[in-house]
Amino acid sequence: MSRKNDQKQSNGTQRITKLQLPCFPDAVYTKRYQQQFGPYFLCLPPSGFYGIESRRIYESFMPIPETTSAEALELYVGGKCLVAGRGEAWQEVRASILTLPTKMGTVNIPAVSEPVLVWTTSGEVEVEERENNGPWIKSLIKKRSFFLTTAGAPYDCRWRTLTSEPFEFMMVLVGLPLIQRAMEDVFGADAIHAHLRDVSGFTDPALDSLVEQLRSELMRRKASPLFVQGIAQAIAIHLARNYAETAQWSRSYSPSLPGFKLRQITGWITGHAAEHFNLEQLAAQAGLSKFHFHRLFKNAMGVSPSRYHVNLRMDAARRLLRETKKSVVDVALDVGYSNPSHFAQLFRRETGLAPSDYRRQR
Repeated sequence: MSRKNDQKQSNGTQRITKLQLPCFPDAVYTKRYQQQFGPYFLCLPPSGFYGIESRRIYESFMPIPETTSAEALELYVGGKCLVAGRGEAWQEVRASILTLPTKMGTVNIPAVSEPVLVWTTSGEVEVEERENNGPWIKSLIKKRSFFLTTAGAPYDCRWRTLTSEPFEFMMVLVGLPLIQRAMEDVFGADAIHAHLRDVSGFTDPALDSLVEQLRSELMRRKASPLFVQGIAQAIAIHLARNYAETAQWSRSYSPSLPGFKLRQITGWITGHAAEHFNLEQLAAQAGLSKFHFHRLFKNAMGVSPSRYHVNLRMDAARRLLRETKKSVVDVALDVGYSNPSHFAQLFRRETGLAPSDYRRQR
């Protein structure tokens, strides 16, 4: 493959053309091109140029792992890397700009340990996410919205664009040593217990300004190491101040809602069990996206929010059937079911007995 098409900038920023990509994956090619272009060659999975079928071929050579590094995450998204920061200026922070297809079927995204900040620069997209073949949770992504992803579980993702604009975003990877220093600066001795939380689809004018400056530096012919380092430090401090919290975490930590927040949410669900279940409202109370709230709640409680809601209703129904003489219709209405037949079917599914049969057993 000719190197005539290489477009290298003096600051180490690498622009890569379609002709530099092998048309199908190969372990030797991957190693050789990583040596030539650095780890950001991974920004160029075949689906970015050759469609979904090429991605399937690629995955047959390289199965999707459960976990990966933040630097390699782009490999599993399916898109094209437009520009990536490399060289002296990009030691403590890495940045890349990617574009994705207008529509993508289910993509398996591995978990990462490092925090990943994504900033949408173009397009409006409807994204659906799920974990462990659970229900799909839909989110709307607009231009200049952020996603902050920290340690978690692998998940499935699919999307489609809603406008004619291309779907482009900037991925910023702040190095763990820098994040740790920011945590120590913000939390002092408690930094060992501090962690960033997952947040999706949020806007933040201050963070927007910082990342915009980082993007401008990424596009320059020669990025200033001092300037990039300063912006990276400012981003790390901003994340620690606004998107971190402290708790006692064990080595076997699995991300979940903090205890005080969990008590607040479960208390609210209990007090409103007879009302219609609203995942979006619960997620808003927790300050999270629907997807991340669903995941963290399930990690903490062992069941999904909707399952927890149904369990509360069934517990209340069993108590009313045993302790009162209310009719089955009234019990159904009291616990939130306007359709008695639906209540009876659900009750039988949950307990193995019809409501009237359950009552006679007392």
